[in-house]
Amino acid sequence: MTYAYQEIYLSKAQSVLGDAFDYAVNTCGILGNDFVKLFIASSVSKRMENGEPAYLAGKSGIEIAQEIVTETKGQKLQIESKEHFGRSKEYWIGWAIAYYQWYSDRKYSDIFKVISFEDLQKMYCILHEADITKFVDIMDSKIKEYFSETNLKRIRTIYGCTQAELAERSGVSLRSIQMYEQRNKNINRASVDTIFRLAKVLGCTMEDLIEK
Repeated sequence: MTYAYQEIYLSKAQSVLGDAFDYAVNTCGILGNDFVKLFIASSVSKRMENGEPAYLAGKSGIEIAQEIVTETKGQKLQIESKEHFGRSKEYWIGWAIAYYQWYSDRKYSDIFKVISFEDLQKMYCILHEADITKFVDIMDSKIKEYFSETNLKRIRTIYGCTQAELAERSGVSLRSIQMYEQRNKNINRASVDTIFRLAKVLGCTMEDLIEK
């Protein structure tokens, strides 16, 4: 399994994004969906995805939220943070999403395509005390439903190659290709040689064919 960055930064990254959501929504009064849009549009989300230590562990959640708003709206947030006893619903949303981004190595923009801020609020009551793996399972299911085509099928179609042509040129059996594209076989568990041969024919990298 390939994660977005080193696990040593995970806990801090979760706290930072949790605090950012909590501060933006509960202290600054920004609507949750609006803050999600600002976060995705900002370079902050990309820097966190790329595992930049300064954004995973070097800044506070308040500083992250302030930078997001300044960059995207040209406004400065200078509202003093309120004192909280316990973790808010908004904190949990940022905390859980940060975990799933690390776990799946997906872009935040892709994650928020399949789940809204309102959906996450509804999940809070059921999942905020549950093991994070339950949240991961739900998100994996939503991701697979939304991005129904496998990377192999998508890239093969763009390349303009039939399954039979790909099988002939790569030396990978037609049945295997069909099963990978139907998710009946997990391409992530295919041999390096198999993925290499498919990628070579399709003119892509091996990583492009891996399902996240």
